Amino acid sequence: MALLTTGKPFIKALESNGAIAVRMPLEGGFEGRYERRLKATGYETMNLTARGLGDVSSYLTAIHGVRPAHLGKKSLGSGAAVGYTYFIPPMLTYRLDTMSTKAKGMVLWLIEGHILSRQELAYLVSLPTIEPRVKVVVEMGGDRVFSWEPLANLI
Repeated sequence: MALLTTGKPFIKALESNGAIAVRMPLEGGFEGRYERRLKATGYETMNLTARGLGDVSSYLTAIHGVRPAHLGKKSLGSGAAVGYTYFIPPMLTYRLDTMSTKAKGMVLWLIEGHILSRQELAYLVSLPTIEPRVKVVVEMGGDRVFSWEPLANLI
């Protein structure tokens, strides 16, 4: 295990590709090291889990509706008893608006990325071209060493 790593090849790969897939030992610790390297070079990070994201593009970049568990409560009127829809702001767009002016950009770090469909991964690959300030790292599973490749290779 390399305790002293600069992370420069990782950061160069992220900047040149925009979206990368990583695999790391399941014991953990590596993601924190590389995240600190990203913060040291001027990036802000946003950690999310891929589970429960729903429509990835709406969740990240558009105002979207959510329905929490209704817990026995009904909507008023003659509609279905599914509860009210609450509209929340886009997670990534909101963070970009409040990002420091000194920051190089925002790194979206998604854990449990192996559950995402090819269409969702394709959107994540195109996200850095839609919004140039965003870079994407998706954890795709475990490996014996920390490794990465362009996310476009997995589609």
